[in-house]
Amino acid sequence: MKITKTLLLLAMLLLALPFAFADGHLPDLGGRTVVVAVDNAYIPFSFIDESGEAMGWDYDVLGEICARLNCVTEWIETGWEGLIVAVSLGEYDVSAGGITILEERAEMVAFSDSYMSTIQRLMVRLDEDRFADAAEFAAGDYTIGVQVATTNFLAAEELVGTDRVVPYDSFGFAVQALISGDVDGVVMDDVAGQGYVGVNSEDIKLLPDELVSDHLGFIYPQDSELIEPFNMALDSMREDGTLDAINAKWFAPDSADDMMLPDLGGRTVTVAVENAYPPFNTLNPDTGEPEGWDYDTIGEICARLNCAPEYIETSWEGLIVAVSNGEFDMAADGITITEERAQIVDYSDGYIDVIQRMMVRLEEDRFVGAADFVAGDFVIGVQVATTNYIAASELVDEDRIVGYGEFGLAVQALITGDIDAVVIDDVAGQGYTGLNADKIKLLPDDLIKQQLGFIYPQGSELVEPINMALAAMREDGSLAAINAKWLGDS
Repeated sequence: MKITKTLLLLAMLLLALPFAFADGHLPDLGGRTVVVAVDNAYIPFSFIDESGEAMGWDYDVLGEICARLNCVTEWIETGWEGLIVAVSLGEYDVSAGGITILEERAEMVAFSDSYMSTIQRLMVRLDEDRFADAAEFAAGDYTIGVQVATTNFLAAEELVGTDRVVPYDSFGFAVQALISGDVDGVVMDDVAGQGYVGVNSEDIKLLPDELVSDHLGFIYPQDSELIEPFNMALDSMREDGTLDAINAKWFAPDSADDMMLPDLGGRTVTVAVENAYPPFNTLNPDTGEPEGWDYDTIGEICARLNCAPEYIETSWEGLIVAVSNGEFDMAADGITITEERAQIVDYSDGYIDVIQRMMVRLEEDRFVGAADFVAGDFVIGVQVATTNYIAASELVDEDRIVGYGEFGLAVQALITGDIDAVVIDDVAGQGYTGLNADKIKLLPDDLIKQQLGFIYPQGSELVEPINMALAAMREDGSLAAINAKWLGDS
């Protein structure tokens, strides 16, 4: 984000030396280059897509780790055979690629904390009917294809014996041999297996048997100084939901419920946004491009439901009425759920709790809280037709309230001294203070606690599908990751 990442980078800049530590902060690697070995042949961890671009879980996770630690990844494509030895000799700083943590390997290389547990399973052709599970496979005379020098190779040998195992240089070759009928099965980690099934869903499937359970980790040369910083970054990614979100992106869902989200058939969904309410929706000051929590969340929802969002910039005043009249399919703008509004529009499930707070100038010393403010003759600025306006009117008389068409104007009026405070949702308030940290701050008083939701015309058929997608995003951590990016610790 914005708020969290800006504060994190500022904190890092204050640390004089790379690798310095402070409570609550990740280490700063000083912009150093980290050389990463990948084989680019192990879907979904690292592979080359149809356009020739390298991508996968490894790229996203290590890219995020370096974004948090201030380092730069340099990716080197390397064959699996010999990769672990090369890392042990210091030819690479780290290697990724779904590497199983083994005692034998730990004698040569250092492992990160485990980032995932995985199960080895048997992959077969989609139309396979000669056997139904691993036991029937082992009882026959079927052959297994598997990549050499892997724990999967060992599992295959334990299942059927060496003479029925066909070695391949990469799992991609083994999978192609399976599809073409040269082998009858492939032993593979279930996570990578889901990746290959996703790409070849008309040809192959995974049997349900769980053969061997393993833990995966990154590897480094022994005594590498990168181990502790990378482990700390992984911990932070677990805590804020980023790791879950990347897992959800690359790995097939585990439950039937996740697989059963409605398909909206590619329909266009018109979304009313204000583009003046950071961090929910705003225009990037450098590029002029729209961005924010609303864009990321609705984009992810439509990716799951097979729809295409069309964002239409609309002023706040009249937005709710326009949605109720069917001018837009929905609106996203940090809209508070109220009984009055629910009489003319339908709401999604609440997606976040917010507290209304008072924003003041950074140097303000005439009052320290809402009670002191009320006792004086100070003036509040607030956006009209909002629950914040209602909260302001409950706090002070109408003659001490100045209405504005959007919060950005109210914030500018505060900065220039035309008013003394602004009542705003704490989440949006953090967005504005993040952009103006040298000018404004939020007072600690909690005025009113509320929930936010999307709105739709009454009776909209989008309410249930979007609620289902939101629920799936909560469950797999995607929503928490978007929250961490845009909303910080709120």
